[in-house]
Amino acid sequence: MELFLIDAIGPFFRDYENERVNWSKIPFSHLYGAGESRWARIETDLRTFAREVSEQGYNAVTLDDLAHLAPHPLHEPEVSAEIELFREKFRKLFQILHHEFRLQIYLTTDVLPMTAAVTAALGNDTEKLENYYLQLVRGVLDDFPELAGLILRIGESDGHDVQDPIRTQLHLTTSKETNHLLRRLLPDFEKRGKNLILRTWTVGAHRIGDLIWHSGTLADTFTGINSPNFIISMKHGESDFFRYLPLNRAFFSLPHRKIIEMQARREYEGAGEYPSFIGRDCERFARELAGAPNMAGMSVWCQTGGWHRFGRLAFLEENNRDVWIRLNTAAAIGVFKHGKSVETIIGEFSGHENAPAVLELLHHADTVIHELLYIEEFARQKLFFRRVRVPPMLHMYWDCIFINHGVRKIVSHFITDPERALRAGEACAALFPRMVELAESAGLPVDDIEHMRDAFGLILLARRYYFLPFTEEMAGEIRAAKKAYKARWPKQIRQRYRIKVSFEPFKLKRHTIALGIRLMVRKKRGYRLFDHLFTLNLLSHAYRIFRTRAPQALPKFMRESAMGVDVLFK
Repeated sequence: MELFLIDAIGPFFRDYENERVNWSKIPFSHLYGAGESRWARIETDLRTFAREVSEQGYNAVTLDDLAHLAPHPLHEPEVSAEIELFREKFRKLFQILHHEFRLQIYLTTDVLPMTAAVTAALGNDTEKLENYYLQLVRGVLDDFPELAGLILRIGESDGHDVQDPIRTQLHLTTSKETNHLLRRLLPDFEKRGKNLILRTWTVGAHRIGDLIWHSGTLADTFTGINSPNFIISMKHGESDFFRYLPLNRAFFSLPHRKIIEMQARREYEGAGEYPSFIGRDCERFARELAGAPNMAGMSVWCQTGGWHRFGRLAFLEENNRDVWIRLNTAAAIGVFKHGKSVETIIGEFSGHENAPAVLELLHHADTVIHELLYIEEFARQKLFFRRVRVPPMLHMYWDCIFINHGVRKIVSHFITDPERALRAGEACAALFPRMVELAESAGLPVDDIEHMRDAFGLILLARRYYFLPFTEEMAGEIRAAKKAYKARWPKQIRQRYRIKVSFEPFKLKRHTIALGIRLMVRKKRGYRLFDHLFTLNLLSHAYRIFRTRAPQALPKFMRESAMGVDVLFK
């Protein structure tokens, strides 16, 4: 492995005060009209960040994004003006990263970035749209020689919340189209000695939506692609950054150069608000990847990912508040680059005198996350819906804990041994007093462990509600615990979960839910005849009719978070 990437977008979120933040890329609309003082702070923060990650051993960074640095004659005058400003500012940032810290720079890009004027001029003409995109790519590579290459994301685009004249949209729908675009792009990278990195991450949209796990789609997408300037980037599992997922098989089946993606600021596990250690996963993946061909490196997302209110900035917090993120970045680079053990990494990170306490704390935190944050029996099931692997966590969504009758019915459908799930949760709750003691003795943020204790206490109450007979006393206990949690952790400090409580009866009967799950959800990767006839085709049409006739039928978070649930049915 020679490439060790880490994202460097944290400095751009300083003083970004939205209640919920889209952490998928730099909030460029927040930077429109930014004064010199804000850009000076970004430069200062970027130097701090670059110094820290360089010392850990990372040799490359990712920054967003091509769309805001690539001018085009079709752009609106106001868009062109903002792009010129960003080009001026980013040129200075590139100099800092490349010349001062000798870091390689990779620029991210969605396929495709559009504006209203570009859409009006080009419409849906595929040839014209791809020529337009190639012009953007060539221009940026030529204008910014500091760039080592680009990172393409083809399976996700800007979320509904992005208020920017430049917005990305999904363009590639099949493996054939993706292969065609790669063949058009790669000669430009080879000519300039730059790398083209393609991420296999998708959210399930269109026929290309199973790229992250489907062997046939992967083979068709990359057939005939053998450029030395091409790298495939894959998340470690067949879904998003969750526990319990085995290492993606594609690392072993694809002959191309590859990098594995890890996440240090765990978007589904508190986003750095409490210890969610990835060191043991890194050790396991590194052992398995010893048998994978052409592993080129590793990419760590230390700030990127999710829509939530958790707001810690990696490597930029005072009073050790980002320690859990930095610990994960140290673990990833230590294991994958230097071949160190977790024990050695913790000793170097925290001091050998504190290492026993830190290791014990992380072990307990790992147990709590595996057995209480997740419901183990469900998390270990291999389930697929349409083109996506079902996440191993259904009762939580970024910073939301759902305690309602619908979730209760769905979760209980998949659990055959609720008593074990309850016992495991209760046992985990008993670990928190010891975890607080360990944090105190090791000089780690005690209030982070206390917040974890209180949040996971609510998760335990939710589990009781899911699996025990409902009583009014139970409902009262949950409401009181929610009130106490909100009082202890006010949202102004930006580290609080949102607790969504409703005991209103869910209209669908259990047998109806069971029938729907049996029909729609499969336990194997391959598609069934029913999927080809209905789930992948007719269901899309049925869903569009449903959304037209009942636009408010789905919960707001499903309609408006990220790209919205609609994308699953494209």
